[in-house]
Amino acid sequence: MKRNIFGPICKNIAKTFTISTLLLGVGGIVSTTQADETCMSPYMAKIVGQEDFVYIWTLGVEGLGDGQDKLVTVDVNPNSPKYGKVIETLSVGGRNEAHHSGLTDDRKYLWAGGLDTNKIFVFDVHTDPAKPTLNKVITDFVSASGGVVGPHTTYALPGRMMVTGLSNNADHGGRTAMVEYTNEGKYVATHWMPTDENLNGAKKSGKYADGYGYDLRALPRRNVMVTSSFTGWSNYMMDLGKMVKDPEAMKRFGNTVVIWDLHTRKPKKVLDVPGAPLEVRCAWQPNHNWCLTTTALTSKIWLIYEDDKGEWQAKDVADIGDASKIPLPVDISLTSDDSGLWVNTFMDGKTRYFDLSNINAPKQTYEKQIDKQVNMASSSWDGKRVYYTSSLLANWDKKGDDNSQYFKSYVWNGKELDEKFSIDFNALKLGRAHQMRFGAYSLYSKKKPEMSEVKKVASITKQ
Repeated sequence: MKRNIFGPICKNIAKTFTISTLLLGVGGIVSTTQADETCMSPYMAKIVGQEDFVYIWTLGVEGLGDGQDKLVTVDVNPNSPKYGKVIETLSVGGRNEAHHSGLTDDRKYLWAGGLDTNKIFVFDVHTDPAKPTLNKVITDFVSASGGVVGPHTTYALPGRMMVTGLSNNADHGGRTAMVEYTNEGKYVATHWMPTDENLNGAKKSGKYADGYGYDLRALPRRNVMVTSSFTGWSNYMMDLGKMVKDPEAMKRFGNTVVIWDLHTRKPKKVLDVPGAPLEVRCAWQPNHNWCLTTTALTSKIWLIYEDDKGEWQAKDVADIGDASKIPLPVDISLTSDDSGLWVNTFMDGKTRYFDLSNINAPKQTYEKQIDKQVNMASSSWDGKRVYYTSSLLANWDKKGDDNSQYFKSYVWNGKELDEKFSIDFNALKLGRAHQMRFGAYSLYSKKKPEMSEVKKVASITKQ
């Protein structure tokens, strides 16, 4: 299977809080209307409307600009005179393999990890949302966690940040854990992924219990966390062309999704999802007890669902493009009403939209080539805007003229994407644009919004 899958690469080398506007009772501070990524934690307030900023966690490139990883802030409010422009960059020193980031549940701080150095950079994005500052750097992730390497997903739980690891410091393989912190950055606990040798009470439902980790999402109504799996440091820091020619390296990919008890942090069930399941997105609607993931190596959409007996199961429900051509699915973005799924494929640079009217048989209804390569997608809560970035990993991005690095903004009218602006990160000497998080003149900001309408509301609707 692996020979057939990777040959072409070698050749080509919430419903939880829905608020339109919000009045903060203490101090009478009022927020603007704004939007948020639909992939964010359900413990964070979701505010619909127009976002003001996108923060892009960006990999430094040696010899390009200052060569450092940085947080790049782009003004994305069409009513702003700086619309479509980079308004701030904040370099953090060195190259850390900048990858994923996530906001705390109070939306005050953005945690951003480095897969190589294991540093976690904590940015203040609330004091002045247009100009984030570096609040602190967590440097003892490996020692505090008991050997976890590669901080990946930084995910908000009430008063906590759960950080998934990709690897370990014993063999730099895929065996790893989740690491729990307080919002203030104090280590709480390490939760190791279940393996054949130590299932830690989990039920092994199929062939695999590999102990690999990657992404994390929560479905609080069902008291569930869902984690996926990828590969360890030895693979993700290796050149892609070299890796796919290495038979041993190609054996080192995860094949599992784990169902966890959200409250006790204990694994409940290990599901077989072969082919390196990456991003996990869980349904927002209260009658939808399911999550979705895609497999990088086999180009499929997988449904992770609770059956009629209350048991969690996994099944592949759709193909993504032509698997024989190795599109390499990467990021996905679920609409807030659970009606559609954006799926990006790195190798062909395309984004695809799947209609989820029948969740057991998603149907592709649209596709568009964003550029020569594409990685991340972030859609607004109202579904009207989708943003794209380009970089996968420093050693996995394409080479030469194919190494397009950008941030692009589109409007989605339900039938097609209309590009509004594009920022060339190579031309501006910023680096490799990776993951995005949205920002706004937040509830706690002292700065008054100039362009956005401000309204008071009488009530806040919670699920």
